[in-house]
Amino acid sequence: MKKLIVLFAIVMALACLVGCTETVGKAVEVKSIALTSETYAYAIAKENTELLTAANAFLAEIEADGTLAEVINGFFDGTTDFAYENPDSKEGCLVMATNAYFPPFEYYTGNKFTGVDVKIASLLAEYLGKQLYVADMKFDSIIASVKSGESDIGMAGMTVTQTRLEQVSFTTGYYESAQVLVVLDSDTEFDNCTTADEVEAILKAKTSAYCVGTQSGTTGYMYSAGDEDFGYGGFTNLTTKAYSNGALAIQDLSNGRINAVIIDKQPALMISASVNAKLGK
Repeated sequence: MKKLIVLFAIVMALACLVGCTETVGKAVEVKSIALTSETYAYAIAKENTELLTAANAFLAEIEADGTLAEVINGFFDGTTDFAYENPDSKEGCLVMATNAYFPPFEYYTGNKFTGVDVKIASLLAEYLGKQLYVADMKFDSIIASVKSGESDIGMAGMTVTQTRLEQVSFTTGYYESAQVLVVLDSDTEFDNCTTADEVEAILKAKTSAYCVGTQSGTTGYMYSAGDEDFGYGGFTNLTTKAYSNGALAIQDLSNGRINAVIIDKQPALMISASVNAKLGK
């Protein structure tokens, strides 16, 4: 019962991500087929080798003692009640650049921050003898913030790519993820698909009238629009629309403004659950 109550609270809080005042249209469904395979890691400025070494040692330690798995599972199954409030000043703090609309990795609960990355960042700050300061910004701005030294570390469910490696360093990976397709639950076109190739064949047959929503600057956008660095040819025949966060994309899908959404699996599951909860599904 406790798990259900906590999970319900998370779902209701996430409902604000999809617009508390806007009427949601139709229920959505997350397809389970993994369209990609990728690893999340934390970005650190190239010259900050001391922090990189410390962060890698910290990650190795919390993986070995089970803390990493405990944190991840706590947010995935809704049993955690962690929430973090920034100190009054970021002076002397470990500054974490993120985009706090990516549950369960980083998101708001009221006016506080929560999520897998925020919890791990708070533990890293403690490990370093500092306080954490969470700097919420557009996803596209995170690498630049870390590179310039404005932020110490970028933690936002971020995939390592060659282009990003040319700008910043990355820690060892801490989570394996994948992009998935979200459609209306009344959309049966992908029901017989069992592989990524079969999903892609359908998408490649679409025209520009078919619109796929993604989060700007993320792997989902690169996968749909095409990106040489990621190794994705993309779907140049259809329309890829970039949103500031995945919640807005799924809201537009529910309201019939776009045809599908491609985002990371766990955020897709949690955001879709909040949309469907508002519909009583």
